[in-house]
Amino acid sequence: MTEINYLAFAIPAFFLFVFIEYKFAQDRNRSDVFKYESSIANFSVGIAERLLNLFIAASFYQVYNWVYQNYALFDIPNKWYIWLLLLLTTDFVWYWYHRLGHEINFLWAAHIVHHQSEEFNLSAAARITTIQAVFRNIFWCVLPLIGFHPNMIITILLAHGAYSFFTHTQLIGKISWLENVFITPSLHGVHHASDDKYLDKNYGDVFVFWDKIFGTFQSEEEAPKYGLTHPIKSYSFLWQHFHYYLEIGEAYKRANTIKDKWNALFGSPALMNQNIRPELEKKYLQDKVHTSEIKFKGYLNFQFVLVVVLLTFITMFFTSISNITSIAITIFLLITLINIGALLEQRKWIYYLECFRLILVFGYIFYEFNILEYLIIPVLLLIILERTFSLSDLYLKYVLKHHNVNS
Repeated sequence: MTEINYLAFAIPAFFLFVFIEYKFAQDRNRSDVFKYESSIANFSVGIAERLLNLFIAASFYQVYNWVYQNYALFDIPNKWYIWLLLLLTTDFVWYWYHRLGHEINFLWAAHIVHHQSEEFNLSAAARITTIQAVFRNIFWCVLPLIGFHPNMIITILLAHGAYSFFTHTQLIGKISWLENVFITPSLHGVHHASDDKYLDKNYGDVFVFWDKIFGTFQSEEEAPKYGLTHPIKSYSFLWQHFHYYLEIGEAYKRANTIKDKWNALFGSPALMNQNIRPELEKKYLQDKVHTSEIKFKGYLNFQFVLVVVLLTFITMFFTSISNITSIAITIFLLITLINIGALLEQRKWIYYLECFRLILVFGYIFYEFNILEYLIIPVLLLIILERTFSLSDLYLKYVLKHHNVNS
């Protein structure tokens, strides 16, 4: 009997809520709320996290259960009031994980991706990386250590995550009376702002009193400017994920003392040499500002819809499909996400990525039919077609449809 993971239905639900927000923004003439390129980049990050977490999510529960069974300090019963205590404790742990994620370089490297979007909307809530998911689950091991049952923890974390999703919107204004207890979209918008007065404020996810107790509370006054203080100039899927790790590595390499090397890894992001990022952007060809109108949305949208459909499928039937199929779909989706980012940036090299992806698809099909040795046939055919019809030129002409194409 095929086992269905009903959490897969959260994927179309997510896009439904984003669509509703988009329609509301249109009705209010708020064209600043959504930008096509940023939204696609936001979705891409979230899709990768959901995809990779399929392989490790079960281990989170197993770790919680191991800590609970072997090291729980208290035997906490399953009572109605315990659920409220667990929610408070979960949010308290989150506050400190979140705050340290802004104050320690190697944690910020995972969390910075969540703050890269210069548009603040529900799609930005998807900007969570698998590395960040691992780090925060390490922090949440405090919960079973205290004595909360893993089943209760998983349930609370789902509710906790659902609440924080809805705080990523500009279309709900200030709700002053609610801000006395809960983090509202206005307060969380402050957290996503790059204005000096808003930096490193409002770390809470559900409750606001942690920020008020520890001195990090800030209500919204002037309209926030969202994103990083030093914005990245790229929609590249890979660059968005890994640029800060490269910056840490470069800072560590340049450090002359043990203290400086320590600060490169564990110091504050505010102390990072601000010349490093522009230098790395130039080195890795990420220093271009993309202002041209996109003329290949149809092809990009097709790939994006395909990614969402395959993600929903693999999520729904993950325990039922074979390991080789899961791995094949995962590799295909990750390559496609890289391809989508390259399309947004109009990179010529995506043609070769397309060829590689096509060969992988044939490789999987031939493997399933036990004829992998014949994979050389489509490879040779692709080479012949390229030599005969200059497929790369046709690809750049009809897919990118742009004369000023970056390398």
